Amino acid sequence: MASGPDQQVTLLELLNSTPVVDGAVQDLLADPEAARSWQRAHGGSGGKEERRYLLQARDLLQGVVTGGRPATDLAPLLADVTSHPELSAAGVTWRLDVPAPRRLAVSAVLAWSALQETLPGRLRACDNPECRLYLIDRSKTNRARWCSMAVCGNRMKARRHHQRTREAAAG
Repeated sequence: MASGPDQQVTLLELLNSTPVVDGAVQDLLADPEAARSWQRAHGGSGGKEERRYLLQARDLLQGVVTGGRPATDLAPLLADVTSHPELSAAGVTWRLDVPAPRRLAVSAVLAWSALQETLPGRLRACDNPECRLYLIDRSKTNRARWCSMAVCGNRMKARRHHQRTREAAAG
């Protein structure tokens, strides 16, 4: 279970499964049928126990990414997970042994860990305080602030412009 672009996409989609819609936080995985569909689309079984671990991983990872929780809080998800080397003509690969219901949750934790190692500080929450989405900053300067420039970026820039205009008119 190597961490790559597909796992990063899954991680980001998992983190972004609690968006704000019309000012209210939504949980896209709250409905069992929607969650089952999401799980299957990401290689899971769609089972109830798998969903429970996935929701736990999402909530913990959101807290870790925003700095509200220590990374050590992820430890229960990794309990009893082992990795074994397999040798072939191509070299050494690692086979991950994980209980089936935790496979998606563990994959998300491993994708987060790989991002911490390869792109430290680049997985972050959107800078719009009214948004609950996350982004992976792939820019050269590592200065991306919003989940979407077209949505949150423009809103925040417009908000700052209106505030400066009001302050200038008042002062």
